[in-house]
Amino acid sequence: MSSVRIYRGLARREKPGWIMGLSPAQALACLVLAVPVLWTVSAGQFLRALILAGVCGLAAALVVVPVRGRPALRWLAHVLLYQLGAALGWSRWQSRAAAGELDDPNEPDLPGVLQRVSFPDGPVFQHHGRVCLIHDTGEGRWGATARVTHTGVGLLSAEECDRLASRLGSMLLSIGHRDVVDRLSLLVRTVPDDGTEYEVWRARHDVAEAPDLARRAVDELDRTIGAVSVRHEVFVTVSGPEDALRKPAAAAGGGVEGRARVLYRVLDGLEDPLKALGAGSVEWLSGSGLAEAIRTGFNPDSSAVLRAGQLTGSESDEVRLPLAAAGPTQAPTPGWRRYDHDAYSTVSYSVLMPESGTVFGSLAPLLAVKSAGERRCLAMHYEVLGSRAASRSVQGYRFRSGVMRDYKASKGFSASAADDREAGGARAQEQAVAAGHSLVRYAAAAAVTVPADRPVEDHAARLENDAAGRFRLLRLDLAQDSAFVAACLPLGIGLPNARGGLL
Repeated sequence: MSSVRIYRGLARREKPGWIMGLSPAQALACLVLAVPVLWTVSAGQFLRALILAGVCGLAAALVVVPVRGRPALRWLAHVLLYQLGAALGWSRWQSRAAAGELDDPNEPDLPGVLQRVSFPDGPVFQHHGRVCLIHDTGEGRWGATARVTHTGVGLLSAEECDRLASRLGSMLLSIGHRDVVDRLSLLVRTVPDDGTEYEVWRARHDVAEAPDLARRAVDELDRTIGAVSVRHEVFVTVSGPEDALRKPAAAAGGGVEGRARVLYRVLDGLEDPLKALGAGSVEWLSGSGLAEAIRTGFNPDSSAVLRAGQLTGSESDEVRLPLAAAGPTQAPTPGWRRYDHDAYSTVSYSVLMPESGTVFGSLAPLLAVKSAGERRCLAMHYEVLGSRAASRSVQGYRFRSGVMRDYKASKGFSASAADDREAGGARAQEQAVAAGHSLVRYAAAAAVTVPADRPVEDHAARLENDAAGRFRLLRLDLAQDSAFVAACLPLGIGLPNARGGLL
């Protein structure tokens, strides 16, 4: 993703169908279902063929026709798995601390897909101290997360936004030229401002001789403004696959420390590009810092206590949040359309970008809080493909679009506007990759979180209204717990492997 002038209109589906938009498996299923019908027709049994055509046609529709992003047959499989997990109690979760079974406070205790993630501490990294590594054992990835301060892009001009988009593209291109990392995730959370920083500042600067009228006026302003105040939390996560890290990590000493030292070389080179994007400061998180980021993702109210301890200058190990307390105390079986955690409910979506392209900062309306106590999250996950993988992808895409175009021309059909657009996009992508640009896979996820006693569907409808006319929001039914991780937690989880996945 580089400058909008260069990449507008070049977005495409990651796995386009080969035959009339169908995947090879779907086309084969349709062919198999058509065999009984053709067989009975050849035998002259037309009434039986008509009955079989209805049955096989319905089965083909279940395989082919998408309903909210998934074919009906896949929906059926997902519903059965969901019901099986609920019946056997696999999807219900309670923390070991809440059950009184806590043994090691440094051992992560997290629900769902997070159970496969470990958080070993790396060696000291410059002035940041010890950085907590994120080891996704399921996908075999190592990463680290930074907390970033940023002033936002709401007041920037179109030229300044375009310049930032170009810098983001340059940063992604630099990641693609490295051999050890290939993914970058950006997470922004708009959370209610609990006023902790202000209360600490006011306690330090309080004047005992202040007039009572002034105190009452300040208290009234605090009640009026504080109820609707919000703040933003920005996180950046960088990760690389185990296969790419193994050899350089062995040369750096091996083990967790070797992988950390290899990642530190990349992290050191990312701070300047992030500051060029407008970041005021970049703080790579330690174990307690990452635990706090996860904990506040599950329970926004816990932010007040955690930040108060930091602002008062207490740095002892006793007040730092252990990894065992990072997750929720309990998470019941996820609902079909929402995820309940502690005293909150979250609805998550996949954000589908328009084919015509978009501009830098256009996702900002998804972060605009509409009522007090509401939290919104937006995550962008990027994966920069290597030069060989990018070349194979664009060549295959051009070949598929050319085959269908030539086939229609040979049968006397004129090319549609969609065919012309697809063929032009395929040629433009191949030329861009040949010129040295990178091919970027991306996924976007958005979520809204409210206290459990509020009507979460009303807040979800407001989020959908903010996206109307700009983007398409796909509600991730039956997968709200996994979607919550992708949209609300700064762990770099959210972009599936190239062979398939959720987003």
